[in-house]
Amino acid sequence: MVRQLAAALLFEGIVEPAATGNEGLLWRSGGREFRCRAAAGPFGRPRVQTGSVEMRDEDGVWRAAPLDRMVVGLDATEASRAGLLAELERTVTLCRWNAANLPATPRHGLPFPDLEGRLEEGHPYHPCFKARLGFDEADHAAFGPEVGRRFQLVWLLVARSCLHQALPAATLAEEEAFWRAELGPVAWAEVQQQRAALNRPATDFGLLPLHPWQWWALREGELAPVFAPWLADGRAVCLGPLGDHYRASQSVRTVMNVADPRKADVKLALNIVNTASRRILEPHSVCTGPAISDWLCGVVADDADFRERYPLTLLPEYAGIIADRDGPLAGQMAALWRRSVQSTLGEGEAAIPFNMLMVTEADGAAFAAPWIERYGLSPWLDQLLAVAVLPVWHLLVRHGVAVEAHGQNMVLVHRDGWPVRLILRDFHDSVEYAPDFLAAPDRLPDFPNLHPAYREAPPDRYYWASGVDPLRELVMDTLFVFNLTELSDLLALQHGLPESAFWQRVHDLVEGHARRHGLEERLRRVGHAAPEILTESLLRGKLLRAREEIHHTVPNIFARFAPETSPESIR
Repeated sequence: MVRQLAAALLFEGIVEPAATGNEGLLWRSGGREFRCRAAAGPFGRPRVQTGSVEMRDEDGVWRAAPLDRMVVGLDATEASRAGLLAELERTVTLCRWNAANLPATPRHGLPFPDLEGRLEEGHPYHPCFKARLGFDEADHAAFGPEVGRRFQLVWLLVARSCLHQALPAATLAEEEAFWRAELGPVAWAEVQQQRAALNRPATDFGLLPLHPWQWWALREGELAPVFAPWLADGRAVCLGPLGDHYRASQSVRTVMNVADPRKADVKLALNIVNTASRRILEPHSVCTGPAISDWLCGVVADDADFRERYPLTLLPEYAGIIADRDGPLAGQMAALWRRSVQSTLGEGEAAIPFNMLMVTEADGAAFAAPWIERYGLSPWLDQLLAVAVLPVWHLLVRHGVAVEAHGQNMVLVHRDGWPVRLILRDFHDSVEYAPDFLAAPDRLPDFPNLHPAYREAPPDRYYWASGVDPLRELVMDTLFVFNLTELSDLLALQHGLPESAFWQRVHDLVEGHARRHGLEERLRRVGHAAPEILTESLLRGKLLRAREEIHHTVPNIFARFAPETSPESIR
């Protein structure tokens, strides 16, 4: 955590270092001197050596830098510094709890749901990767993905006047069929029995699941003063825990069905702060998610290249429900249903979260090391990059759609470690397009009729961007700057592959893709090889408590591979 904090402070220019020769980088903060040994990686990512971050004490001796002293001098309000430190300290506490209570057993060969829980390393860049502010240790033991405990969802009947729904159902009869399929006949019969006993008919009250921790937060926690009137006046009635048991995925708020892993994952509002934000569901996005999923699935289904050249599977968010969408509890009572990874796997296929490729096992070897040894580094890496990069890139350059392809949103499907296709997920609030770059604008969802906020919204607030640059930034940020840079670093450290060679491969892939499809002009508009690009300042945004994204400029490694000729001569 100290290493990641130092790297983020340096990368985002929150502290200004001076080169100090053999001692690496030196900076001053809060009246103290700090130093670390670091090298500049791709896109300017600092490669800080583990154990090298030190602070000079008052007696002049350099000692390991404590987190609190690294935070106290930062240029931010006292409240912001205190908030950051609280998240850092909470991350330390939960990491230590895991180390004391969970065995470090090998993860190879585990099914996908187990890997989701066992991926305890967290965000490889953000230092507050396990804060979960709002959880105490008992909550972590009950609902933390690493622990893997099973729990039922808590179900409410909510007055339909307070609900917005986007279900694959147009009538009450179709809605009943939807719930019967999702809940199963036994749980559905219990719902119907309780409805009748409570006199809450389906014509007037709809169903809504809650994470059990969120139910506590609404009933007894900080949300109770706002939610209590709902129970008092009958707008909401609790049916209690019902249906299948679930377990947490790596995102904590998305839960996976234990009884039948092929059934839907459910993404639930959770009023905790984790990594960079409060994990409720954006109110505007809940009923928009299914429309975006339909749109993207149509784009992929109609392009044969996504089957034959760049195998891609999308996990659609096919249903969404939110209560009090425009009120004081907006985003606190909501759910999205998403197709599960397990439901897409064919015979002989297995899946791993893509960010498993960036971690090491208890013996210090990379998770992917056995596969690299089996197939050879170059063949395996070439196949991995083709499988991981080209579907996302084709969606951007050919179709004009940018997705948030970070390690958590990507799933690698493989056969005995050989990459075969990519799965993408989580679209309801992480897709962008530029109207004049979109290949098929007639296929867009009818955004103005999906939510009132869309009708007068300017570009760059929701899904439509002001130009191509924001699309490039979203894809390159998530896929390259904060994703594949972790893999290139690991392969350099453990397998001796220079990072420049890794990124030369990626550059050749995207250039070859443009030539193959006659997309050179569209690739030029994307501008992936500009000398400098903007990237999101994740830590600075947290420090400033910014509502909008904050960015900083970084050197672009692709610029060194681009031919020194004009776009016209290239064409």
